[in-house]
Amino acid sequence: MGSSILGNPVLRREDDALVRGEGQFVANRTPLDAAHIVFVRSSMAHARLRDVDTTEATQAPGVIAVFTAADLGDRDLPPVLEVYGPHLVQPMLARDVVRFVGEPVAIVVADTVARAVDAAELVVADAEPLRAVVDLDTAALDDTLLFPAHGTNTVLSIPRRPEPLTPLEGQVVVVADIVNQRLAAAPIEGRVAAADWDGARLTFHASSQGAHTSRDALAAILGLDTDAVRVQNLDVGGGFGAKGDLHLEELLVGWVAMTLARPVQWVETRTENLQAMVQGRAQQQRVTVAGRGDGTITAYRLEVVQDAGAYPHYGAILPRFTRMMQPGPYAIDDCEFRSISLVTNTTPVGAFRGAGRPEATAALERAVDLFAAEVGLDPIEVRRRNLLTPDVFPYTNATGTIYDSGDYAAALDRVVAAADLPDLRAEQQRRRQEGDRNLLGVGVSVYVEITAPGAGSEFGSVELTPDGAVVARTGSTPFGQGHLTTWAMLVADRLGIDVDEVTVIHGDTDTVPEGGNTGGSRSVQLAGSAIADGAERLVEQARQIAADQLEAAVDDIVFDHDRAVFHVAGTPARTLTWTDLAETLDEPLRARGDVVQDDPTVPFGAHLAVVEVDADTGAVELTRLVACDDAGTIINPLLATGQIHGGLAQGVGQALYEAVHYDDDGNPLTTNFADYSIFGATELPFFERIPMETPTHLNPLGAKGIGESGTVGATPAVQNAVVDAISHLGVRHVDLPLTPERVWRAISG
Repeated sequence: MGSSILGNPVLRREDDALVRGEGQFVANRTPLDAAHIVFVRSSMAHARLRDVDTTEATQAPGVIAVFTAADLGDRDLPPVLEVYGPHLVQPMLARDVVRFVGEPVAIVVADTVARAVDAAELVVADAEPLRAVVDLDTAALDDTLLFPAHGTNTVLSIPRRPEPLTPLEGQVVVVADIVNQRLAAAPIEGRVAAADWDGARLTFHASSQGAHTSRDALAAILGLDTDAVRVQNLDVGGGFGAKGDLHLEELLVGWVAMTLARPVQWVETRTENLQAMVQGRAQQQRVTVAGRGDGTITAYRLEVVQDAGAYPHYGAILPRFTRMMQPGPYAIDDCEFRSISLVTNTTPVGAFRGAGRPEATAALERAVDLFAAEVGLDPIEVRRRNLLTPDVFPYTNATGTIYDSGDYAAALDRVVAAADLPDLRAEQQRRRQEGDRNLLGVGVSVYVEITAPGAGSEFGSVELTPDGAVVARTGSTPFGQGHLTTWAMLVADRLGIDVDEVTVIHGDTDTVPEGGNTGGSRSVQLAGSAIADGAERLVEQARQIAADQLEAAVDDIVFDHDRAVFHVAGTPARTLTWTDLAETLDEPLRARGDVVQDDPTVPFGAHLAVVEVDADTGAVELTRLVACDDAGTIINPLLATGQIHGGLAQGVGQALYEAVHYDDDGNPLTTNFADYSIFGATELPFFERIPMETPTHLNPLGAKGIGESGTVGATPAVQNAVVDAISHLGVRHVDLPLTPERVWRAISG
């Protein structure tokens, strides 16, 4: 095959089937005789549930069964973390109390979706309204408790027993309140599940971020051995962290299949998705930054109030990740952090692309800009004066997080040079002097983020079959990242064969023995390293077989990578190919990767955004976004660029458009894409990516995570750019999202 293919833009092998409409999505694979599930959901945010009358629904045409909490017994979701305590659990179906609009109170099963929907409208929930707790200030008062037995609306706090805050002393102190708004994950494929019970084994088709974690959750909640559950998790139309765990609806699909002993399917609507799928972000932040007039930052305090929603999922612990990244890329030794997580009568908050790390960067990068404005210095120069230098790595930041490697100033310098900043500033000044109502703004952000939190390992194996096929098995679950292409590249590179000769198997608990959850940008560094190591071990096993065939000592066998053949050292004429070796096998020759990563990796980067703001309407147009995202060694730059572009788009969406809203009674106001604003491709510029690779020492590939990087840096860069555009009018800060109305009010106020 010749030289290594790693680092080359190999086209995605996944796309051919997808563009032909041959994707293996759950809804495409459900048996024709499957019954259809529709959930009856609460229309109140907080109410005492007196009764759920299913009489009319049960008698409706086509209805097979109707279930309520009475049919399930006292069955609850297990707590995400034991530290939450025993009283904050979510029932599988609401009983006694409903706590958010969209919470399931009944299940209707019918022979068609239409009949299930019609019957669901006949279910009558008798509920007594209770006061809804929607905003965090109200929740913190504990006047109305969502869980009276818990005694407070507080789920967690950091520290557990807060001490008085330390007064910050310095020549300049800046304090600001910042909102990191609640977002919907809104994957293109919402939640969907199908299940079939044959009396002894459950077959479950999932759209999740981990087949094996889904299997384990089903087995636990249904009281089955894991061997009695098979999960297939093939094509997944986006996850963004929100599909990291099966929701209760998906678990109930398995329960219904077992109860009725027949195939069942559930496909949620977009309104259900925006009502009831876990949401993200939802932090109120107070930043306090102190420093000297020369731009040196000496101390930084961050206080966070986290909205956990009605039931504490992973949202309640997001401040832990925010704290880990609090000082970001800067040499700030004096850091103080405080957080409190509260339950409210809103959709539960979970992990969403970046999960606590984008929130840390958004707060810090706004704080740096505010500090720069206070001391009268250029915000880029303030960053340069405070960035960590390359000679300090590995580095432990003020909150105890270890940074593996980095060159933060180099990333900043690259985006500034690529954007031609002097010309941008000159054009900005010209427009201001001439009274141009189309205002120009430039914003930057420099970020670090933690990937593969907790680190560890992932399953990966490579095998040679007797018929000459090369098969890689991975415990990772792709949902758009391009794993099948990347893993095939790694195997082909190690074995000296063509990428198309490698078959990658994933997403089936019967064909892959174990696996984890794809999240936290862990895939290449953990799963990729396992696959690469498995391929290298297969070469070593093959050398033993070649030694037997060539009647030589193993140490004398050479693997000629360029020709993909084995031969005795000094005798290259007589060779054995992989096909030759396969013909000697009675069963597959398998090698499992064995790579354990001790610590997370810390990618970094810098983003520069250029915006134009209409001073008369507040409308914002993003005209340029220059991004340098360093994720260590890049296996496939084409796929890396795709991941970065997706992250940038999501970050821009938070900056300019997206926000989940509720009224004072807890009714969601953003339940479809007419109300929850998302953008189209025509509203985004062509992103300008600046390559940079600073390998890590923590895994054999030198790779760090890249799936969330764009999301982390883009949002504050755009926010800083908009504020910069209108700063000469006396505006210091505008909260997200930067809608035309919000920007116009800032200009007018």
